[in-house]
Amino acid sequence: MDDCLLTGARVFTGTEIVETDIAVKDGMIAALLPPGSMAPSGLKTRHLGADMLVAPGFIDIQVNGGGGVLFNEMPTVEAALTIAAAHRRFGTTSLLPTFITGPRSAMQAAALAAIEATRHPRSGVIGVHLEGPYLSTEKRGVHEARFIRPLDKADMDFLTALPGQFQPDNRVLLSVAPERVDLTDITALTKAGLILSGAHSVASYERTLAALDAGLRGFTHLYNAMPAPMGREPGIVGAALLDPTSWCGIIVDGIHVHPAMMRLALAAKPQGKMMLVTDAMSPTGTDVTSFPLYGQTIHRRDGRLVTDDGTLAGADIDMAQAVRNATSLLGLETEEALRMASLYPAQFLGLDDRLGLIAPQYRADMVLLDERMRVNGTWVAGQWQAADR
Repeated sequence: MDDCLLTGARVFTGTEIVETDIAVKDGMIAALLPPGSMAPSGLKTRHLGADMLVAPGFIDIQVNGGGGVLFNEMPTVEAALTIAAAHRRFGTTSLLPTFITGPRSAMQAAALAAIEATRHPRSGVIGVHLEGPYLSTEKRGVHEARFIRPLDKADMDFLTALPGQFQPDNRVLLSVAPERVDLTDITALTKAGLILSGAHSVASYERTLAALDAGLRGFTHLYNAMPAPMGREPGIVGAALLDPTSWCGIIVDGIHVHPAMMRLALAAKPQGKMMLVTDAMSPTGTDVTSFPLYGQTIHRRDGRLVTDDGTLAGADIDMAQAVRNATSLLGLETEEALRMASLYPAQFLGLDDRLGLIAPQYRADMVLLDERMRVNGTWVAGQWQAADR
């Protein structure tokens, strides 16, 4: 770990941009000190450029792959670590490797691999996201229909035991179609410690509200794989937008959702309830132009990842680009775009007492950005790594 006093840059604390020095010790933020302070005993001073901005590290709750690795194709510890390392170059210091609908054995292997990956110091892996298989076949998107199935006792036993195998600061996120899972099971999974999110669904407005009452906490890639709200049937999207307590993840690439619809969601939801997600696939951090999924070839074309028939298969975006897009496409202030990439995901995960802010007693997970919001490097639990490594 790099015990040091960071000085000379502006600092976005998660609430505001200020002039302050940051004392980092034992992987934690020890103190925020007046600019130009003498380094506390045992800390070396590191001068950062005046044109640089230190911000809380990005938290991505939906990451299918990166660095040439797809978690579905390789549900292993090594894959989870490779994915996290690839996204760290783009400012993501914490993420949930995401396994989409697949065989039961592979889903379980992915979850157990994520558990092991969290035990690697400063890996950036903070749990796992299981997207499916309890989804609507009508709105399955690229998810393979033959693997979509009902939630049965074997899965319930595995899933309810899963949170207890992670460390207390790790999370298990499960994306489900609210109409495909009994409300009593939603409650049981929530009580067991899982976080449930609505996805790939044709649920009615009423069913979605009932799922929210039962414990559903958020919505995965809002608008995508969901029917458009209609005058007589607001559906799952209408429920997501009108519910003031739930969070919504959104892919801000200008492809998955029209910017006008994203601005509508921002206007409808209370501030703090919209999060940036990448839904990134294996090409992130590479120059590859295609990759396999479910035995078919996914093509990387013009910022899109698509099957032969044009179905979107994840997104070709990283979190730093999502932040830049939030300002350029949605007109958000830099501070709010950064909160959507850090503080709000931390709050959704219930980790905002240790992540998402630059403040004393928070983990020293930070990103160093230049004036164009490009990543210069990151600190994970106080350890520096340049973006070009």
